[in-house]
This record gives sequence, C-alpha cells and structure tokens, in this order.
Amino acid sequence: MKRTSIKNPLIASLLTLALGGSVLCTVQAATMSHDSVTVGGQAMLPSKDIVDNAVNSADHTTLVAAVKAAGLVDTLKGKGPFTVFAPVNSAFTALPVGTVDTLLKPENKATLTKVLTYHVVAGKLDMMTLAEKIKAGGGKAELTTVAGGKLWAMMNGPHNITIKDEKGDVADITTYDVYQSNGVIQVIDKVLMPKS
Repeated sequence: MKRTSIKNPLIASLLTLALGGSVLCTVQAATMSHDSVTVGGQAMLPSKDIVDNAVNSADHTTLVAAVKAAGLVDTLKGKGPFTVFAPVNSAFTALPVGTVDTLLKPENKATLTKVLTYHVVAGKLDMMTLAEKIKAGGGKAELTTVAGGKLWAMMNGPHNITIKDEKGDVADITTYDVYQSNGVIQVIDKVLMPKS
C-alpha cells in the first residue's frame, strides 16, 4: 500500500518514535481520507466512486467482471455510502475449480448477485469505525450485508481486522481504508460466502 501524501508517513513515524506504535493506526486513519491509496498498481482516488476506482486495479479484474455480469455497476456507482469488502483476484482463483465460471453464467445471475452483495455493507466503515464496533461488541462486531446476511469483524492483533462469513471462513483485510466518493473499500484475501 502506497500513500501519495509526503507529510503523513513522516508525522506518523515521528509520533511512533515518540509515543510508541499504538498511535500509528489512529494517525493514519485520521489523515488518510485526503490521500489516495495504490491498489493493483493504480492510485485509488477518493474523488472517484467505487466502480471507477475498481476498474483500474489490476488486483480486482475478476471482481469487476463479476460486478458487471451481475448488473451491479449502477448500484455501486450510486450515492451510498457503501463499504465493500473487495476480494483480490487470487481470492477467486482459490475457490474450487469452476466456481467463478459457473457464477458468471447468465443463468446464475441471482446467485452471483447474492454472493457479491454479501460483500457490501451500508455505511462507510473505515478501520477506526470497525475497531470501535468490535470493541463495543466485546471483541466481535456483527455486520448486516446488503444481501441480508451477516458478517463478523474481529481484531487479529492490535492493528489487524479479520472478517468471518456465515460458513465460518475468515478473510484478512490486506489494504485498509481505500476511500471513495461513495464509501470505502477494504481489500480482502478471500471470497466471503453466505449460507446456502
């Protein structure tokens, strides 16, 4: 993850040295709403919407193809705000052989839509907001997806958040707080699956 701001890493480094690593997360989360994050080799600009940024990420070509096949482009270009837990291409290739090809078939559009909207939560849930919800929930935050299913966010150490799906599989957030004009993307390393 590469930030375009020059000041923020310097300030964060100085605060880390002076006060210890615990403030780094707070400083970055508080300042990154004005920064772009590099994902898939391209800057994700906060002035663009979720779709307009995602199409530029080389790490999300499968997700973008799936969003187009499901007819969700207009929805994810909408006002929002949305939080999208966006699986990278390798998350899709880790699924059982044939799963993605099957989901992309026109006759499976309803199933594809359910899987994709299971990765979307209403609201703008950045790392700090997720961490606060986890703390308030006694170590776990229950999130309701646009598909109507449940996800659970949990801390995995002091600065890492994991997301558990209804099947019990866990994804790590690998890139946090990719701000968009209509929400935020949290990049994840696994495809989340609702109960059948």
